[in-house]
Amino acid sequence: MTDVAAAAATDVVALRAFVDELVRAGMRDVVVCPGSRSTPLALALRMHPGIRVRVLPDERAAGFFALGLARASRRATGVLVTSGTAAANLLPAAVEATLGRVPLVLLTADRPPELRDRGAPQAIDQVRIFGIHVKWAAELPLLDGAPETRRHVRSLAGRAVATACAGPAGAVHLNIPFREPLVPDGDLRPHEAAVDEPTRPFTDVVTGLRTLAAPAVADLAQRLVGARRGLIVAGPQDDPDLPAALARLADATGFPILADPLSGARCGPHDRSHVIARADLLCRPGPWRDAHLPDLVIRFGATPTSKPLVALVTDAAPDQIVVDGDGGYREPALLPTTFVHADATDTATALADALASGVGTRDPEASGEAAAPAGGNTWRDGWLAADRAADAALRAWLAGVESRGETFEGAPFGHLGDLLPDGAILWAGSSMPVRDLDAWLAAGDRAIRPLANRGANGIDGVVSSALGAAAAGVGHVALVVGDLSFLHDLNALAAAKRHGLSATIVLVDNDGGGIFSFLPQARTDDPRAGLPEHYEELFGTPDGIDFGPIVEALGATYRPVGARGLRTALAESLVATGVSVLQLRTDRARNVELHAEAASAVAAALAELDA
Repeated sequence: MTDVAAAAATDVVALRAFVDELVRAGMRDVVVCPGSRSTPLALALRMHPGIRVRVLPDERAAGFFALGLARASRRATGVLVTSGTAAANLLPAAVEATLGRVPLVLLTADRPPELRDRGAPQAIDQVRIFGIHVKWAAELPLLDGAPETRRHVRSLAGRAVATACAGPAGAVHLNIPFREPLVPDGDLRPHEAAVDEPTRPFTDVVTGLRTLAAPAVADLAQRLVGARRGLIVAGPQDDPDLPAALARLADATGFPILADPLSGARCGPHDRSHVIARADLLCRPGPWRDAHLPDLVIRFGATPTSKPLVALVTDAAPDQIVVDGDGGYREPALLPTTFVHADATDTATALADALASGVGTRDPEASGEAAAPAGGNTWRDGWLAADRAADAALRAWLAGVESRGETFEGAPFGHLGDLLPDGAILWAGSSMPVRDLDAWLAAGDRAIRPLANRGANGIDGVVSSALGAAAAGVGHVALVVGDLSFLHDLNALAAAKRHGLSATIVLVDNDGGGIFSFLPQARTDDPRAGLPEHYEELFGTPDGIDFGPIVEALGATYRPVGARGLRTALAESLVATGVSVLQLRTDRARNVELHAEAASAVAAALAELDA
């Protein structure tokens, strides 16, 4: 190497220090996309025994793959790309990670400063390219060999991982410039700590829970006691300890728990005696719903998936409390709300303890009312009886539909709830699948972990996210996804083949955008809007694609299934190796009718309950 080249080469000690600090901070997985400018860091990551590297050629898919891996493992995951549009392709995953509170570290290689804004190839402005869609962004200096630079990059690496994980979790971005030559001249394997290197994490972050003071707990407990028709709403969240704490709170208040499937409260070995699994259908307009409007709602987690449940709360305009330990303001109904910025599990436990000890008792003389347990048993038992009636009605209705050989888009979730083993991940695509997950996943004692990209609710990157979850190795992954979303992310299957992943994918193929069939666009016959003429072109968007040859060319197993063979095919796929794609063909218009029939069956069961 010439003297000029030696002066320009990346300092391997600083490079090792940066990667070593990522590992010390807790990172274990990085998804690497091939590229030239990222060569030094790609090699350093691959040479570190504490990092597991997976290579994916498509940056957009890689971002979602890393996101799924991070969500399933509950660890910060990195994704490394080269410069230029490769970096821009990470934006969708960055948006989902930050809104969905998933710890994701975006590592973008870049041209050195002297090559920017002067027409150099593959050079765009990457500094803060993700704007408000990341929690924090920084640019590393050129790794020049100075001791101060080595300490600085260690500090940035540790801070990046800590910031990605700190509540609310999200995406962070480190932009890393490299000069040529790009092949490091030195040993990239981890060395024993040098004199100027730390023996513990350089940026060592200690965090604690946000907790409420006793007077605040007592005030909230008083409000719960004062409610006669209270509801606990468990929205999407990922704290595995919260469901048990909510069960204690439900027992102390007498309130039912309306459990979103992404809350963790619907399935698992915790006490589910207060859990309502069929809230989406119970909250549909009708006499039963009108007779069960709450006067208080305390919500833990994000906004529920179910629009009828959100509408119930909006129409009732109850005293509303939203508990968010990450200090958020997630309340789209625009109702007066008390936001409790304290750890959800700790708050639920504290409230249950306070109520059990008599804190927050009603003063009958002051209120002029007779003392009664908060949310009395009649209120809670009415919800539980309705949930049982709805569950029985749905099971009977689905059995009848399948007995006549008719496919239904909610059926995969009904079967997977019975078939998935403990520890399995049930991933739902956005649009219709996640709504069918809500309506059709029954409560159960198996530790099934439903997941979905519900930060931005996009249909892109769903297959990559689910396969990233499979790469975490925490349990078998089953994905239910629509055909348009599947098309968005077909090349994700190549990642499964490359890395030997196994998963079950139920491809619900209604030849287009099925959710639009439920929206006003499909029900408008006024010719002035042009919808009758242009609906299929603009919204239905039929694709007419034969997925079988494509799926098999990408290394997965393809199998068309019908109503009668679905359950058997699912059971077989759950014990198979590799990716099994089960294609369930449905009809968009008929699917709307079947959903209406299911809702009618529940309404009839509720009417009999009240008779």
